[in-house]
Amino acid sequence: MAKELKTNAMRFLEKNKIDYTVQTYQCDEFIDGIHTAEKLGQPLDETFKTLVAQGKSGEYFCFLLPVAMELDLKKAAKCVGEKSVELLHVKDITKVTGYVRGGCTPIGMKKQFRTAVHCSAESLPLFYISGGRIGTQIRLSPKELVETINGIFADIVL
Repeated sequence: MAKELKTNAMRFLEKNKIDYTVQTYQCDEFIDGIHTAEKLGQPLDETFKTLVAQGKSGEYFCFLLPVAMELDLKKAAKCVGEKSVELLHVKDITKVTGYVRGGCTPIGMKKQFRTAVHCSAESLPLFYISGGRIGTQIRLSPKELVETINGIFADIVL
């Protein structure tokens, strides 16, 4: 049987002694988070997507929110102390994060960006995020994640 290749995200979690499980699915190209959750039988409110934005200052930020919700750019900017933030263009995702669209996760990026996780995750024992490549999801504790990456929980959705 072929050995599962670890992503930077998995290596980061292991280095920081954070328990996680991996779910994989067959996928040759990007599919949105809602379809990913449905394909794996994951609840939509426990499956989070990672969006990367750039603030007016030029700094980059990660925002994690349930896959069926939309990011409120004003709330997102406010929670990270920026006047405004703009979502990263798809063509720039790999250059900035080291990950591809559909495989972007807030851990194991080229650089650890300040991260805000939607406040609904704070009450969840576990949630799903991208595992660092298309076709891979990681299930872990949102509180442990936020603690380890010095993130925050915030109301960041419309």
